Amino acid sequence: MPNGSLSLPARLYLLAWDTTRTGLPRAAHLGHLVRAGALTELVQRGLLTDEDGIATPVDPDARTGDPVLDGLLELVEESQPRTWKTWVTLRARVTLDAVPAQLVADGCLRVVKQRTLGVFPTVEYELERVPLVEGLHEEARRILEGPLPVAEVPERDAALVALAASVGLRTLFSGEGPDRHKERIEALTERGGAAAPALRKVVQEVRTALLVTTTLTIVT
Repeated sequence: MPNGSLSLPARLYLLAWDTTRTGLPRAAHLGHLVRAGALTELVQRGLLTDEDGIATPVDPDARTGDPVLDGLLELVEESQPRTWKTWVTLRARVTLDAVPAQLVADGCLRVVKQRTLGVFPTVEYELERVPLVEGLHEEARRILEGPLPVAEVPERDAALVALAASVGLRTLFSGEGPDRHKERIEALTERGGAAAPALRKVVQEVRTALLVTTTLTIVT
């Protein structure tokens, strides 16, 4: 993937950005996706583990050095025990707000300050590195459509595409829905958690939670 130094939640945020249009998906939709990416990366890094369906910190003193991931890790540590499904949605806006701030610092976004109705201050963002985002889109589509065998897809990239496919990101699908790639998406979900059975379970649970919350968002 282009710029592999970016975290999974940061890459999902950029993957959701349609360079041919203005704006991003609905806030709840994007917030849940970004939070799911942060949870998945913390598990892949061995900092969160599954204990009977509960997201559990492995070491209370461990940190990644990434402000988005560490912010979520601290939130989990300070909270009462909760399921993965709960963490996909609970205070997801905290993670969603932290990601673009980090991307501004990394030079991927720039701040556009505006005022709603000329009174209330708001902050919006524009892409600073459009080619990077377009490259991310292209590589994600190649992973989704093949021809690279799933077994050869890096686990981190497999998780990225599986999570993005769960919410049907329009930047991932070229005028078609996820159903056409259903078997490939399931295989990528398995690959995203290939390192250990516990990780596979978490990736599957987080993806299932995303599917549920996306359906509820559409219905309501």
